[in-house]
Amino acid sequence: MKKIALILVMVALVIAAGYVLFENGFSDKTVENGEEAENVEQIELTFWRNLGNASFNAAYEQLVADFEALHPNIKINMQAQYWGLEYELRLRTELAAENHPDIMTIDSPNLGLYANAGSLLSLDRYMKEEGDIADISKPTIAGLTFEEEIYLAPIVESSIALYYNKHLFRKAGIPFPSQDPNNPLTWEEVLEIALKISNPDQEVYGIDPAQGFTDGEGPAYFKMPILWQFGGSILSPDGTTAEGYLNSEESLKALQFYQDLYLEHNVATMQLPPAAFETGKLAMTILGSWDLRQLENIQDFSLEEDFGVAPLPRGEYQVAPSGGWAVGISSQTKYPDEAWELVKFLTSYEGSKKFVEITGEIPARYSVAEALPQFNEYPKNIFIQQGQNHSKNRPVTPYYSVISDTVKVLFEDVGIKGRDVKEAADEAVEKINNVLEENE
Repeated sequence: MKKIALILVMVALVIAAGYVLFENGFSDKTVENGEEAENVEQIELTFWRNLGNASFNAAYEQLVADFEALHPNIKINMQAQYWGLEYELRLRTELAAENHPDIMTIDSPNLGLYANAGSLLSLDRYMKEEGDIADISKPTIAGLTFEEEIYLAPIVESSIALYYNKHLFRKAGIPFPSQDPNNPLTWEEVLEIALKISNPDQEVYGIDPAQGFTDGEGPAYFKMPILWQFGGSILSPDGTTAEGYLNSEESLKALQFYQDLYLEHNVATMQLPPAAFETGKLAMTILGSWDLRQLENIQDFSLEEDFGVAPLPRGEYQVAPSGGWAVGISSQTKYPDEAWELVKFLTSYEGSKKFVEITGEIPARYSVAEALPQFNEYPKNIFIQQGQNHSKNRPVTPYYSVISDTVKVLFEDVGIKGRDVKEAADEAVEKINNVLEENE
């Protein structure tokens, strides 16, 4: 009898446990700490991003962990790919196969391609209601806008400046350039300095005007500003033609000046010695804000003693490039509001501030720059003020990849091959216009 009684008790306990599970499984509420609480649906969001350096990756990992701690019902599946063609190729392939991540980073000049294809969700309403866009410069917002709608949100920005080797300046008896962000050298003044320092027989050169001749997006990012500084441009304001813009008188003047640095004045060269700037073989070079930390990490090469930073040179106008990786949401996500919560968190004041503190990158928000002392002091104030007051973004068009490649080839044609600048520019215009007309 005792055994039967024991079995009955065990069966009763099992039934009771099953009843509790049944009730919990179909109830909208659970009990936590003696109080009733809503049963929250668990959501997983896939986030694809570009892979960066160690600090860049650490910043993303920290921010995602912080977000998940604040939103226990949302799990972020973050996947990183190398930032260049590998990332773009995978992203475009997967989007074409309708394998959409919920959230993705996009290099802002490629925005037009993804927005035009319908792959991105418009963030216009979200940004205007909760994105505090007054805290972000107008050029930055313009670079994240396609057909008058905002599609991306920025965490950080980018800029470039003139870096100079102090030893070569001292040896030539040349005063250091002004550190005032609003008082750059003119390109003519840069040429005068380069002529005094350059000594090709000893492999010493005066200037690398735009990162030499490389592949990828670098050529467009570093070389388009030269056109803008002389009053030139790439496309008409409505984006329908390059005729009269890329081959305008102002653009041709910029291209001729660039060509003359290499072929007439011999102050620039197509093949610099290794580590030319650090070893005293290059007096001036145009580098990014991100290069500052790398140079400071070189042993026995310091900002105080060995090199300096000055505003990007100007032509008729003072213009620096802006634009970079920003965060967007797939148009196919099942959870747009939850995806926006992550985007908002990453690009908010607190998110941007933490990202910048970890990476040293240039913040996209005025408030973050104001809150961190290093961005109000030399040399980072140069990048901040150029971006806020004198920046311009690359054209936002679905056909940007053709424009980027065409600009790269154009500068190679005039800088390496020595082609007539008008002939080369007219050929570039024809190449761009053929694509624009095919897709009207």
